[in-house]
Amino acid sequence: MKTLSLKLDNQVFEETEQVIAELNLPRNRYINEALALYNKFHKRRFLQKQLAKESKLVAQSSQEVLAEFEKLADDI
Repeated sequence: MKTLSLKLDNQVFEETEQVIAELNLPRNRYINEALALYNKFHKRRFLQKQLAKESKLVAQSSQEVLAEFEKLADDI
């Protein structure tokens, strides 16, 4: 486990304190869970962008293959 020094805006700190009091969680556990969730969110966004980019590449290739099949069908 790593030790981290963290500076928070006062408003964020106060909101966090209210939430952890309601949840009855240690501050450290709450921040770890929040960062894990935030990391998952960004990983999904990166994956979404990558899939969209790759989908465009595949779509272009699929159109080329479809055109070739249509030429074959016309020749028959």
